[in-house]
Amino acid sequence: MNESPLIERLIKALQCLPGVGPRSGQRMAFHLLERGREDGKRLASVLTEAMERIGHCSQCRTFSEQELCSVCANPRRDHKLLCVVESPADLMAIEQGTGYRGRYFVLMGNLSPLDGIGPEELGMELLARRLREERPEEVVIATSATVEGEATAHYLGGLIREQALKATRIAHGVPLGGELEYVDSGTLAHAFSGRQILAE
Repeated sequence: MNESPLIERLIKALQCLPGVGPRSGQRMAFHLLERGREDGKRLASVLTEAMERIGHCSQCRTFSEQELCSVCANPRRDHKLLCVVESPADLMAIEQGTGYRGRYFVLMGNLSPLDGIGPEELGMELLARRLREERPEEVVIATSATVEGEATAHYLGGLIREQALKATRIAHGVPLGGELEYVDSGTLAHAFSGRQILAE
């Protein structure tokens, strides 16, 4: 236990970050105090500004300082494609790792009744309105392969089919370069059930 209540508060505050427990929070706090005071001040300043200025895009719900994010504001994006993702991190991963040039809708989570997260919390009404108004040719469901992600994908599929639109689901399975003996049984079963005919 530290003698300084302020150090204790700093350590506890750092623990709000994912994966940061008491020990790593203490290590970060001591690093900033011992060798990184200027970095700490800069971090505090940027954090304060970010918390005050960063909101959500009014169209896709990702993080944005403007009314529309850079993707939604870009007229060169393909309006015929809409990709539904769980988080801004998923959006960024798709942007950086694929050639996808369509638009997005960010759920900011997935369906989890036990945690009190239902369709309203995920903006499903806003998504339904976009589907009615924009009529994309394809809606790509890019939720995770967790139980919650699959339940969310199932719900989205029904919502999309209600609008008589085409719904697709990203493939899940064996990672590129992965060896079968090291792949867990759930992933392997999913890959098997989603197998496709080999092109000639």
